[in-house]
Amino acid sequence: MRYDLIIRGGTCILPWCEAETDIGVVDGKIASIAVEAGAEAAEVIDARGLHVLPGLIDAHVHLRDPGNPAVESIPTGTKAAALGGVATVFDMPNTKPAVTNTEMLRWKQEYASRESWVDFAFYIGATRENTPDLAAYEQFDGVCGVKVFAGSSTGDLMIEDDDGIEAVLRSGHRRVSFHSEDEYRLQARRKEFEVGMPYEMHAVWRDAECAFLGTRRIVALARKTHRPVHILHVSTEEEYKFLQNYRDIATTECLVNHLSQVGPECYHELGGMAVMNPPIRDQRHQDAAWRAVQDGMVDVISSDHAPHSREAKEKPWLECPSGLTGVQTIVPVMLDHVNAGRLWLARLVDTMAAGPARVYGLQAKGRLTVGYDADFTLVDMKARRRISNTWLVTPAGWSPFDGKSIRGWPMATIVRGRTVMREDSVLGEPQGRLACFLP
Repeated sequence: MRYDLIIRGGTCILPWCEAETDIGVVDGKIASIAVEAGAEAAEVIDARGLHVLPGLIDAHVHLRDPGNPAVESIPTGTKAAALGGVATVFDMPNTKPAVTNTEMLRWKQEYASRESWVDFAFYIGATRENTPDLAAYEQFDGVCGVKVFAGSSTGDLMIEDDDGIEAVLRSGHRRVSFHSEDEYRLQARRKEFEVGMPYEMHAVWRDAECAFLGTRRIVALARKTHRPVHILHVSTEEEYKFLQNYRDIATTECLVNHLSQVGPECYHELGGMAVMNPPIRDQRHQDAAWRAVQDGMVDVISSDHAPHSREAKEKPWLECPSGLTGVQTIVPVMLDHVNAGRLWLARLVDTMAAGPARVYGLQAKGRLTVGYDADFTLVDMKARRRISNTWLVTPAGWSPFDGKSIRGWPMATIVRGRTVMREDSVLGEPQGRLACFLP
């Protein structure tokens, strides 16, 4: 048999084991995970010394498009993903204008199909006005699901009350993703804080109880409506302990920053470049997050890539916007955690490939198996590099991990059999496609 592509000699993370084998690709799909000796291909990649992972997925990014291309856009953000070893991204709806209607969904479909370097999906933002239409929007090509901001948003994307959230959960059937901070507690405590206070006050204002209240309310409504929910960026020990008892109705996401940075030290070191929602918390909560990763409680690990300009992030606290860059750095940082013994490579694949596919109903991605899309992330687990702002392609131009020494680095990103990145160089032209989901 002749293949379009053969990846030879890599250590492959298969669904059932880790094995050195040759993978064959035909027409953008995996055709064999045990290519016969002597088989030929139009392209052969020598992966000896490398690990071959399913194409990794960042299921939580804000590419700010439409919005401000001086900060981020679909072309720059997806190029960053490719350079960082990410083969598919799911983009959030809080753009300007927001993705909340048919017009914006159609625009996003067409624009991303022209300009994305990697495969792509997007969330529809829930509002009070579009709630009756959410079931129809779920069926659009490339829609990974519904996003609800139950706290920490502006304008009509905010749905903070029980009646509004319940109405969303009764419209449609796919899993709904939540930013679950409690807006009532946030607003009640706002008067206790002033502009210019230390950045570490961010974690005092948006405290653990704020997140825990939001998650308890949302899970109760999920149980009432029998609608599965996905709790984004879980950040507290209390939430993880609580969610253990609701695995039938609620899945969980953890962010790389909550696994990698600790307050208040990060605020002293980084200032506004450590400010995100929910906040980076103290060691107790980070320890809980790692236990949840290690015992299988975490379904998805994401970056919540949400760039702002350097000038905006240098503003005093409360004027400094929340959000950090991350889509280009998540894979190196997580590989470094693997090398440090905090998780194993198969678990990384579970949370950044198979897990997102399972939670969102993503079709034919997330596993190295015959018939699936030929998406691969090739990594060198022995490579030693240093993350630098000069490596980034996002126009924002900064990372909270700038200067961090890393062991483990993405060497190639392959999307549907096409090599998009090889050894820190992006190749060809944008050819990303809309990802497909179960109806």
